[in-house]
Amino acid sequence: MLEVADISVSYGQHRALSEVALSVERGKIVVILGANGAGKTTLLKAIAGLLPCAPAKRVRLGGRDLSRVAAHDIVEAGLALVPEGRGIFGELTVAENLLLGANPKRARADEAQQRAKVLTLFPRLGERLKQTVRTMSGGEQQMVAIGRALMSKPDILLLDEPSLGLSPLLVRELFSALRVVRDSGVGLLLVEQNARESLAIADRGYLLENGEIVGQGKAAALQSDPAVRRAYLGGLASKAVT
Repeated sequence: MLEVADISVSYGQHRALSEVALSVERGKIVVILGANGAGKTTLLKAIAGLLPCAPAKRVRLGGRDLSRVAAHDIVEAGLALVPEGRGIFGELTVAENLLLGANPKRARADEAQQRAKVLTLFPRLGERLKQTVRTMSGGEQQMVAIGRALMSKPDILLLDEPSLGLSPLLVRELFSALRVVRDSGVGLLLVEQNARESLAIADRGYLLENGEIVGQGKAAALQSDPAVRRAYLGGLASKAVT
């Protein structure tokens, strides 16, 4: 399980996150909902060790304290981030990107097995292993980004806006694949603009407003909550959901 508490991040005088706490179990999908600028991307980067946080920060994965651990060691511990914008190596091939994902020591011995799982999850990548990634469609590049993260054998996968810019058909394919990843025992913490689709596959959700968690609950309860429904139309309500 991933357990996060007291995550506070500031950009100069601006407080982007204030004492955020959440948890993600293995084999579960947890979605973070919030308006643009709420702090969602900052939260994922802070958990992944890519941003400096206030000293009280607590991050534990499987009982191991990762609060003061460097980003590459966080990956070694079993936490992987698929950033917004994908962060892939466009001049490399699909196969080379996947191989780079297996660089952590925890993944090297099982590189072939993990690659087989990724190509089963995304058969299209198997057809394009020698293709330069920059020449692929946005949906295919997103598959590469997720596949590369899965090559590290994560216990918890963080995803930042994975459906951004994808067609409705590719969005459905993507969310179907995320269900498969969850069912394999990996926990997913998902930041996603498509609240309807993300809640449909999620187990739990958190509402993030102005850098603070203002509500949380089971995905089904959030789907039917009037405050969350209003949020889909713009302007996240401050009503907490329990």
